[in-house]
Amino acid sequence: MSLLIASKIQNNPKYLELVHRRNTLGWSLSAIVCVLYFGFTLMIAYTPDILTAPIAAGSVIPQGMLIGVGIILASCVLTGIYVFLANKTFDPIIEEIVREASK
Repeated sequence: MSLLIASKIQNNPKYLELVHRRNTLGWSLSAIVCVLYFGFTLMIAYTPDILTAPIAAGSVIPQGMLIGVGIILASCVLTGIYVFLANKTFDPIIEEIVREASK
């Protein structure tokens, strides 16, 4: 990529908006994941009785196990949301920006 094309891309208002939207989404989803993980860690520290309680009478599976698996699955879902939005929203904008810069 030549410096001229790179300069056109970096000065394109669509590119600046794309960077802002992508960063906002990325940081928002990252914050959600951090809240989930740190919240779980705080639960371990301050409410271990909830996490060690069995999921049902006579069960050996603690509630903490299900909560932990839920957090991991939530992280996977949030990653999937980012990938979906990136493919659906961001990629067409990127293609348009590159097309405009190549003219």
